[in-house]
Amino acid sequence: PATAKIVGLGATRCSQFSSDVQSNPAVRRDYLAWAQGYMSGILVGRPAGTDTGLDLNPPTFGLLTQLKFLEDHCAGNPSQDFSDAVEALYGRLRKEGRT
Repeated sequence: PATAKIVGLGATRCSQFSSDVQSNPAVRRDYLAWAQGYMSGILVGRPAGTDTGLDLNPPTFGLLTQLKFLEDHCAGNPSQDFSDAVEALYGRLRKEGRT
């Protein structure tokens, strides 16, 4: 099956994300905004009835916690794509919504 070409700031490897946020902490916000948009796209693209009501910014797993999750995931998986880290975060948020 054909895969979609991901574009934008987050269309990079985890190693690049880690390097970018270390050299310029202000860019963390930009990556997080990209991640939120990417997860919103995943959510909208899900089949009807799947992930209905999923909160991408739950009070129990807020944006700073999400950013830390992405940083930790990428630190442990530098050769993965940043989008893989965002998809892992999406999976984590799915679990959060079920607790």
